[in-house]
Amino acid sequence: MNNQNYLADVKAQYEHLPYPPVDPQDEKKRLQRTWLEDLPMMNHYCFQGKQSFRQGFRALVAGGGTGDATIFLAEQLRATDAEIVHLDLSAASIAIARERAALRGLNNIRWIEDSLLNAPDLGLGKFDYINCCGVLHHLADPDAGLRALQAVLADGGAMGVMVYGAIGRFGIYQMQAMLRLANAADASADAKIAQARALLSVLPASNWFKRGEDLYGDSRKGDADLYDMFLHSQDRAYTVEQLYAWLADQHGYHITLSDIHRGRFPYLPAMTLRQDATLMRASLAGMSARAQHALSELILGDLLRHTFYLTGSVAATAAYGDAQMIPFFFHEPLTGAALAPVFTSRDGKPITLHHPFLGLTTQIDAGTYSATILRHVDGRRTFQQVFDLVRAEPAWRHDAPDNTALFADFRASYDALNAIERLLLRHASCPAL
Repeated sequence: MNNQNYLADVKAQYEHLPYPPVDPQDEKKRLQRTWLEDLPMMNHYCFQGKQSFRQGFRALVAGGGTGDATIFLAEQLRATDAEIVHLDLSAASIAIARERAALRGLNNIRWIEDSLLNAPDLGLGKFDYINCCGVLHHLADPDAGLRALQAVLADGGAMGVMVYGAIGRFGIYQMQAMLRLANAADASADAKIAQARALLSVLPASNWFKRGEDLYGDSRKGDADLYDMFLHSQDRAYTVEQLYAWLADQHGYHITLSDIHRGRFPYLPAMTLRQDATLMRASLAGMSARAQHALSELILGDLLRHTFYLTGSVAATAAYGDAQMIPFFFHEPLTGAALAPVFTSRDGKPITLHHPFLGLTTQIDAGTYSATILRHVDGRRTFQQVFDLVRAEPAWRHDAPDNTALFADFRASYDALNAIERLLLRHASCPAL
């Protein structure tokens, strides 16, 4: 292991406080899912909807910690010949991840204790998918970390990445600055934790962290969480524009932003702006997608992290408009029959899509055929088969729309459901995952 490749304090933190904190015995009760590693999501956004994951698929979890992404990938791929490589600099974290894998009887994981910065020199080969969540922002040189991962990414491969969001974490960085002033330079980890807990209990209402505390969850739930949030020795965050400048401008990646549980919609001002924000809405048509994503981050103010896929181009995403794609519902037990009434337009007026769990209320032009199309979506039929059933309906039989017309009519409804990751695509050549 090259000890020059990471800060000694970072390694010491994760040996003392393995992260994320987890009890391996919980594997007996539930499988911890990670947002970017759901195979149907990966297939839709990274592999044109055509990846079966059954023929030599290789995944690297770089900075895998206590194993959330590793275990989730290995469990999904257990019946295949796939290999998952778990790479982390903390022996304590790897020990927890290995115990979790053993409890599940997983034998498709290779364990390596080392820095991800050494990945090109470890003889690991190339990977179809690399997960690197919550890691690059803890490196002294995040771009060096990215370049190390690029060196082991296969042609046509993809990365799933998470880095901190600068705007959503505004109050956290004020707390970090305060604690650096409050703590002695040679204070132990336990002393720093005690100081943080003491200060958290006496913050005035005017404090910026206190004002936004509802965004951050329970910051006092455990020492590892508290230390990682307030006392980390190497921590930076990014705005959307900074991400584009780094990853798109500098490295040429296509970025697909998808917030955990909420999907892409937090980055789409057409969905995050209030309906009565007419002046701002009128200006959206002249804005690039990049500018809109940056605008929406500022509108919401609650993006604590940015989770996203990096691919070579937008062509990696499953193509809407291909009649051989199979639309299927995901992340919720939705059915076309249940959604059809919601997407039934009355007198040609926009319908209102309201999802209280996501904090979403938006208006959509559902067109003429959306309700009928959705009724026939069952996760097995291609668009071609769905459209053939639509044309066979008595209401449309005598003036049957062609595929082009149906794709155009359904576009706004598809975009809305896809933006919240509730409707995805896979190619007919790919089995259900």
